[in-house]
Amino acid sequence: MKKTILYLLLFSLMAACSKDSYIMENDQVVVTTSGQDANPHTRLTVISDGIIKVEASATREFDTEKSLIATENYKKVDYDVEENDSEVIIKTAKLIVKVSKADGTVSYFDLDNQPIIAEKANGRSFEPITVDNTNGYTLRQQFDSPEDEALYGLGQHQADEINYKGKNEELFQYNTKVSIPFIVSTKKYGILWDNYSLTRFGDPRPYSNINTLKLYNKAEKAGGLTATYHDTKTNNTCIERDEEEIDYENLTTISKFPDCVDFNNAKITWEGYIEGNEEGLHRFLCYYAGYTKLWIDGELQFYKWRTAWNPSVAKFSVNLKPGEKKHIKLEWIPDGGVSYMGLKVLTPVDEENQKDLSFYSEMGQDIRYYFVYGDNMDEVISQYRTITGKAQVMPKWSMGFWQSRERYKTQEELLDVLHEFRDRHIPLDNIVLDWSYWPETKWGSHDFDLNRFPDAKAMVDEVHDNNAQIMISVWPKFYLETEHFKEFDENGWMYRTAIEDSVKDWIGSGYYGSFYDAYSEDARKLFWKQINNKLYTKGFDAWWLDATEPDVLSNASLEYRKDLMNPTALGPSTKYFNAFALMNAKGIYEGQRALENDERVFILTRSGFAGIQKYGAVTWSGDIGTRWEDMKAQISAGINFAMSGLPYWTMDIGGFCVEKRYERAQEGSEDLNEWRELNTRWFQFGAFAPLFRVHGQYPYREIFNIAPEDHPAYKSILKYNKLRYSLMPYIYSLAGWTYTKDYTIMRGLAMDFTDDAKVYNIGDQFMFGPSIMVAPVYEYKARKRDVYLPASKGWYNGNTGQFLEGGQKIIADAPYEDMPMFIKAGSILPFGPEIEYTTQKPADPITLVVYTGDDATFEIYEDEGTNYNYENGAFTEIPLTWSEAEKTLTIGARKGEFEGMLKDRTFRVVFASKANGVSLYDEKADYKEVKYDGTEQKVIME
Repeated sequence: MKKTILYLLLFSLMAACSKDSYIMENDQVVVTTSGQDANPHTRLTVISDGIIKVEASATREFDTEKSLIATENYKKVDYDVEENDSEVIIKTAKLIVKVSKADGTVSYFDLDNQPIIAEKANGRSFEPITVDNTNGYTLRQQFDSPEDEALYGLGQHQADEINYKGKNEELFQYNTKVSIPFIVSTKKYGILWDNYSLTRFGDPRPYSNINTLKLYNKAEKAGGLTATYHDTKTNNTCIERDEEEIDYENLTTISKFPDCVDFNNAKITWEGYIEGNEEGLHRFLCYYAGYTKLWIDGELQFYKWRTAWNPSVAKFSVNLKPGEKKHIKLEWIPDGGVSYMGLKVLTPVDEENQKDLSFYSEMGQDIRYYFVYGDNMDEVISQYRTITGKAQVMPKWSMGFWQSRERYKTQEELLDVLHEFRDRHIPLDNIVLDWSYWPETKWGSHDFDLNRFPDAKAMVDEVHDNNAQIMISVWPKFYLETEHFKEFDENGWMYRTAIEDSVKDWIGSGYYGSFYDAYSEDARKLFWKQINNKLYTKGFDAWWLDATEPDVLSNASLEYRKDLMNPTALGPSTKYFNAFALMNAKGIYEGQRALENDERVFILTRSGFAGIQKYGAVTWSGDIGTRWEDMKAQISAGINFAMSGLPYWTMDIGGFCVEKRYERAQEGSEDLNEWRELNTRWFQFGAFAPLFRVHGQYPYREIFNIAPEDHPAYKSILKYNKLRYSLMPYIYSLAGWTYTKDYTIMRGLAMDFTDDAKVYNIGDQFMFGPSIMVAPVYEYKARKRDVYLPASKGWYNGNTGQFLEGGQKIIADAPYEDMPMFIKAGSILPFGPEIEYTTQKPADPITLVVYTGDDATFEIYEDEGTNYNYENGAFTEIPLTWSEAEKTLTIGARKGEFEGMLKDRTFRVVFASKANGVSLYDEKADYKEVKYDGTEQKVIME
């Protein structure tokens, strides 16, 4: 029955509808369930043929609050509604959705009535919660998800996990941790959970202290593990005692640390035995800083390091059962300064329940989520952006190389580095001015310390005169005595807890300050007004929005972090905990776009949330460590972030926080050798991240500060920098596709090879666009690595051109200067001329390398590079098609136009085959030249 007919019938009969029926309200289907005390109402909104918005209310009223992440600007779509004795059924052009009249649970089916996923019976829960006199619910929704699926997304986390099927992840914002409540399945569906509070995917329980288990000391006496606090400087043990907790996780719990040993000289071990109270898989989480090793029954679970002030997490699992003890030893060397350590555990749950797809949130009014479905994972992500907003095309210069360090302390330092790049002819498009350019006592003033930056406008002009852009760091933080603080505070737009609690920061002897409330629309406008007046008018090109978790006080407990940002303009921070970065970016984006200059907004932000892509934002992975394990973790972190629907991501190539051994490494030392190799390998990987950016603490990260010109590190870094620039026609086309096709640049293998289940758990390889598979090297002195070539028509070794069959695991060569890369058979790769910055010359000629073996398509995207005219159609696409059967490349007729475009250009066509291998470095050999005037041209392979 068509919905137009339903309106006439239902509205005339509404008064007579029983509680087991449904009604239509504002083009929404509302099902009133028979179990009134449990779930009286379920409301479904058909957003598109593949998107269903689901709301479940614990009362007879639905939440009227507008979503922070959804655009809510959708076109109406036709669908059918019918019912039987037990279900209300909605049919779209892609989906069949069934809602139980008994309990309101929703099940999803394809058009052949085959199940996709279903809400679990009794899988909803509403537990009342009141915070700051605001009533709400602690919410949970469980789904019976397919056994053979793989799940990706959830943002960017640091435990080196790729497939979240059967796993747990706590979603909150933290330096190096970016939480996005979206999951995408290899079954071609996704779920976007619309909630902003602390959220848990998987097991809804928080990790518990290890005294949940039976603990024994070294002598096997029950009660606790043997804790030994040793001073390495005096070689004395100051305390040895039994402890039933390992909980030095935050500023609150670290106060319990014994004062008989200094962190700078401490070595602490916990040793003994653990025993389960029940049989099953126990999941552990270790929160660590400093050097940390953990063994179970003598087997090393991990060995990791993080700088003292910025902990990370490690996960591992152990099967335990009553009556069986397992030996445990945890060794911790804090490595200077106040440091952090914690060991927590989740006791077993039924493994079938563990495999459920589940979202739990601390506070909300209703359960609200979006189910999205498509023909492939790209379409699912496109549907996600239909809900949350399109990504923009980033300015062309942003796709080039970025040089940064923590930090350029003077105007002269920054300009000297820029000139050195230009003198050495090292490609560069952007240089970054990090924090603390202001007078020490004026954080938040956006003023420059004139002793170090005597003329910021002249500095910016000189950067521009040298064909580069400059990005500047802006924090949402303000010292108490600044005029900007007072402007916010007099309107009630400052978080006051840090001031009232006399919280000092770490600069000098410490200063008082706090963050502004980005949830207030007027506060956001003021924030933009201040940085516009003080910074944008000087010509800065891009914004680095740091500490946007918000990190008011590093290493505070989660509860105190809520206090430090409470209340928000929208309500309790408990309810809005995760969305600060989204609101902060929104203010900058809307402020800059309101100007008349039409320059593309570019924001780099340390935290993010669902929908932030529509605000011209890129997220980076925070202050990660300079360790091989940290480098490896960035691969899966970047993949999952991209598969969370946000196409632009980057990291600190080389890592941010530096081990002391690297800080003092001398020429010829093994530490310096390793430092150079680590940076080389990370740079190779970083050249194929969506954004290509170096940053970190001392030692300096400029190529010429890492190694001399004749060193293999220098040679490889320069080689990959130049390769990035030669691929600019390919890379900028991918950036264009993020807008025209809702494309994902950094791609988990499951996106392109969904039918090959062998790729589901591969987190150390990825596709860079449709053609190039990247396999970073993340072990010191490794000169080979295992690579899986997904099932396909074959692969070409990017370094040698050798053809290899798909569907096999190989041991790939990885000499110091080269990272394994493979080009999919059935690819067209466009290369441009050698350039040192993206606007140096037009992309002419373009070399098209056709990697034969399968049909292929590609569209070269071009636009004006820096403005938003593309939103009004001012861009071109040149379609490229390779027919394997006809051995013919078709360069199609150009679509579209823009001011300044090349109307006539030259293409050089190279054919790669099994017999004629072509690497990424010899693409100009044996080409056929084609003059192109925008009309279709055909090139036949001989």
